[in-house]
Amino acid sequence: MTWTDELGNLLRKYTSGGAAAAPAPDVHAHFDQVAQAAPASVIAEGLTAAFNSDKTPAFGQMLTTLFNNSNGEQKAGVINQLLSSVPPGALTQILSGAGLAGLMGAGQARLTADQAQKVSPETVEQLATHAQTTNPSVVDSISTFYAQHTTLIKTLGGAALTVALAKVAERQKQV
Repeated sequence: MTWTDELGNLLRKYTSGGAAAAPAPDVHAHFDQVAQAAPASVIAEGLTAAFNSDKTPAFGQMLTTLFNNSNGEQKAGVINQLLSSVPPGALTQILSGAGLAGLMGAGQARLTADQAQKVSPETVEQLATHAQTTNPSVVDSISTFYAQHTTLIKTLGGAALTVALAKVAERQKQV
């Protein structure tokens, strides 16, 4: 039995009408079930849909929530993902404008976990918003990163989980 067979009835709750409705009271438990059974790539697709949805806050705001709930290694990973998505010519300007220039040593292209702990949520939101504007595919790479940390995704709340589950349900119907 595949994960799609196993979760078919649960996912039907999130197709079409269910996705437009208010979050189900048990959406967190449903997300846990799907996250345990579905491949990370499917979870990433759902998270991308949530990041891009008009039913959820802006990407930068949602990423700030994830960042606030992340450990140092995860914070460094997400910041480094954002930094790598910005064109090299604009990186120096962004780092200075976002207050990261002092954290980055000469020639250092990546933040460490200790350095990432010093980055404010506001800076992450600004960096995420800028990165998304200059390279929209950053949403996909951030989604892939956080698909490995499904407990953190649940901190985004019911609306985001509902959108993510609706995307997973839509994908499941195509299989």
